[in-house]
Amino acid sequence: MQLQIDKNRVASSFSKAAATYDGSSLLQRDVGEELLRIVSDQNTNNARGSVVDLGCGTGFFTAKLEAELKPKQLIGLDIAQGMLEYAKSLKAPHYQWLCADAEALPLAQNSVDLLYSSLAIQWCETPKALFYEIERVLTAGGLAFLSTLGPESLFELRGSWSLVDQQVHVNRFIGLDDLIKHLPSNLELVVTKQQKREIEYDKLNELTSDLKNIGAHNMNAGESKGLTGRLKVKQFKANYEQYRKSNGKLPATYEVYYLALKKL
Repeated sequence: MQLQIDKNRVASSFSKAAATYDGSSLLQRDVGEELLRIVSDQNTNNARGSVVDLGCGTGFFTAKLEAELKPKQLIGLDIAQGMLEYAKSLKAPHYQWLCADAEALPLAQNSVDLLYSSLAIQWCETPKALFYEIERVLTAGGLAFLSTLGPESLFELRGSWSLVDQQVHVNRFIGLDDLIKHLPSNLELVVTKQQKREIEYDKLNELTSDLKNIGAHNMNAGESKGLTGRLKVKQFKANYEQYRKSNGKLPATYEVYYLALKKL
């Protein structure tokens, strides 16, 4: 399955959100920590030569990878130049920072021992191209640890808008089967894990503000153009109320996939 994603918009949106990202990235922190636990479980050799944080954002987990793995070379790579500039200003100067597309990595063949990517590859357009690049840059026996979002993510948001109009208001992500069917034969799937994560809000605008602050605007084709009318927004908010829980909170549910891959 191929998604129609405007990568220029992805880069621009996340660049603009660099300064507000860490303050609204509760889900990203939780998922990234879970992925790090999988790294610890699977990676028996902490003395890695070259480690890449693919989709490093503000560099929050780049620093954690250094502490966990103590690599000789650590590269933070992201498509959003604004994120990299922000990361450079806060993180250790000896890290290497690269602005690049995950589907066209500016890295040599067989040059990466471990690749970590948390909640970034859902912004890629073609899984086949992504996995080809991961396979190409990994050394023999090298490991890739990935987390990404599945199609049930933000189903409350999508369902609430679907009762208003038929335009695409919420990012769409592909399912696990559609994702892993694109793995090349010499990338072995050694770990796969699925989970649902729910974040609760008092008000709907807290959710929409969080999405704005992390730069996760709708990047898919068919999105609503221009301003959305007040009546539609009012209807959308009323529709979302059907999901309010007995504790008075509004949920936002995410479907998360974790993958560990080994190059044979």
